[in-house]
Amino acid sequence: MRRLFSALAVTGLLLTGLPAMSWAQSLPGFTLFSGVKSENQLPFRLDFGGQTNAWDRYRLKIPAKKMKFAASQFVVNYPNYYKGTIDPKKIEVRVKDKKVPLSDVQWDRENRVIQIYPQEAIPAGSNVEIVLSNVKNPAFGGIFYWNCSIQTPGDVPLARYLGTWILSIS
Repeated sequence: MRRLFSALAVTGLLLTGLPAMSWAQSLPGFTLFSGVKSENQLPFRLDFGGQTNAWDRYRLKIPAKKMKFAASQFVVNYPNYYKGTIDPKKIEVRVKDKKVPLSDVQWDRENRVIQIYPQEAIPAGSNVEIVLSNVKNPAFGGIFYWNCSIQTPGDVPLARYLGTWILSIS
């Protein structure tokens, strides 16, 4: 009876422990004291674990409920203490798991802004994923608030805030 109980306990620990380890850097969980309201927090995934001074791929997601307007431009800005490097040639936008053709991507290092211009406006109500490949994480870890705004087609050039990704690099 003891052996059976021990085997069940070990099996239970293995089954519950492995998924938790594999989800460690996938989507954000419950965040306390971030300063960003929960309805403004956007989901993301760091494909290679978000380790300092390592190469990574950021999957920055925008849920369909946040896309209340069509988007002719995405503007992503990040804090001045984020010292990673971004490869603008390796940035893509995906809608329904399909790559969207881009007319231009601009990375302004000095102002810490990434501007992404799709060839055609992304329709309102779409699930959008901005994929940044070939990213070199900063040498020092921390919590980094990346903000996302869009510009709508034909709109006065004012950005509409969609939300914030709270990235953790450790």
